[in-house]
Amino acid sequence: MADIKLKDLRYLVAVADTGHFGKAAARCFVSQPTLSAQLKKLEDYLGVPLIERQPRHALLTPAGEEIVRRARLIVEATDEVVDIARTHRDPLAGRLRVAFLPTIGPYLLPAIAPALRKALPRLDLLLYEHQTEPMLQKLRAGDIDMGILALPVEMEGLASAPLYDEPFVVAAPARHPLATKKQLRIEDLRGATLLLLEDGHCLRDQALDVCNRIDVEEKQDFRATSIETLRQMVASGAGVTLLPELATRGIHAHTRGVAVRPFAKPAPTRTIGAIWRKSSPRRNAIEQVAQIIREHSL
Repeated sequence: MADIKLKDLRYLVAVADTGHFGKAAARCFVSQPTLSAQLKKLEDYLGVPLIERQPRHALLTPAGEEIVRRARLIVEATDEVVDIARTHRDPLAGRLRVAFLPTIGPYLLPAIAPALRKALPRLDLLLYEHQTEPMLQKLRAGDIDMGILALPVEMEGLASAPLYDEPFVVAAPARHPLATKKQLRIEDLRGATLLLLEDGHCLRDQALDVCNRIDVEEKQDFRATSIETLRQMVASGAGVTLLPELATRGIHAHTRGVAVRPFAKPAPTRTIGAIWRKSSPRRNAIEQVAQIIREHSL
């Protein structure tokens, strides 16, 4: 077992991820002949073929698939050892795995990414998208370090901090009667056809909560998987929807056929917060990222 080198396991994982020796070699910053020769030595040592070599593709053998699963754990654990040491040397360096809700990440990241790079240049941010429940599960399992989502959530074993309150706005077809108003009240939505995300998205529950006092008909034969799908359905005239304000800024500020109108004060809002494990050793880095989000979000 001492003859198995960590770099060989990294090469094997790279081939599994890319399905190609050349791409795997580029990812590992070695030549293709070097990577291929090292993997052949690994196969010889183990006594079983790990990779089925084809002219333009590389497939794992059944033995290779089983070994790759364990190799990933070894590589990840080794990276974590390095991260732990680096964190103790410099709390604002190393990897920080951050997950965003799909209804937050694409719209928040353009606003905060430059500030994060400038303020925390030694921090290697790995970014993910998860809905609320998978995010909580991965956070508790140690698969991610920090989550950005809508509060409140079940906090067992976790800590949280509010980041900003985000108003909702109404997106209506450009020729809809609601588009003639500069500001809207919730009551103005009475009788409208409401387009919503599919089950599992907290934005769906939030929109329903905002509209629960009035007679709003949800379009029953439609469930969107993303805000962008909602936006295009509104443009087609299928109905109206509620969007978080950040999703109507920047490149998303003008969509043909869609009129965006704010609510009159007090506007309905959602609270966006950061969550992390109470036992996390990355508390300093998490707090720094949270502070930058507060300063550059809305």
